[in-house]
Amino acid sequence: PLREMEQKMAKMRPATRFYLLYSWSLLLGFICVLSVVYWSYKWHGGFAWDGTLQHFNWHPVLMVTSLVILYGNAIIIYRIPSSQSGSKLPWKILHAGVTLMALLISVVGLVAVFMFHAQSKIPHLYSLHSWVGFSAVILFACQWLSGFMSFLLPFAPPWFRRLYKPIHVYYGMAIFILSLAASFIGINEKLIFSLNGKNSTSYSLLPPEGQFANVLGMLLMGFGFTVMWILNSVQRQPSVPEHTEDRQPLLEGDD
Repeated sequence: PLREMEQKMAKMRPATRFYLLYSWSLLLGFICVLSVVYWSYKWHGGFAWDGTLQHFNWHPVLMVTSLVILYGNAIIIYRIPSSQSGSKLPWKILHAGVTLMALLISVVGLVAVFMFHAQSKIPHLYSLHSWVGFSAVILFACQWLSGFMSFLLPFAPPWFRRLYKPIHVYYGMAIFILSLAASFIGINEKLIFSLNGKNSTSYSLLPPEGQFANVLGMLLMGFGFTVMWILNSVQRQPSVPEHTEDRQPLLEGDD
């Protein structure tokens, strides 16, 4: 009985650590989204869908929500302790569903900024921020489609799944890092454009908007560090032998 209790405690500690980290990531993510919304309302007039600056304000909200917060939560789904036992199919569907939702929201975010640029006669895709962010969305779309074809449809042979799985994991992390980088560059770019055009509130003087946006960047950095800590400290343990899972067409059942 004592040994069994020790074994249960040993299993409980990693789970407790995970849920503490996961709760912290959820809190940070929620604060980040609220902060972007507040920034847009407080200093930039709120939201609209008419080609004005308020139309542009949807872009940072939707991109942070999708490419950073939702995506960050999607890539740690397989670290949830309850995903380590039983059927993997529900977790794979959940992972695919959350990432698809993030992808669709990011596309709406891109539409918002393209429409604003077209209305304001601003060139498209000229800045480093746009190059990094657009690359993240394109890679994300390719990643989702290839993952869906490889792991949720019964067409890919087992050897291909084994070969592609580490590539899928690598690019999943790379896209998250690209998304964070695009967010940091975008925050800085927005502050330079909005503040340096007003003589009394130059960014170098660090006005309240600059302070708030800088804090937002630090919160996003904290969220990113938390997600990467979870990914690296909580190892995924397959509940079935890898070769068994590889041979099983996922849409034909996962027992």
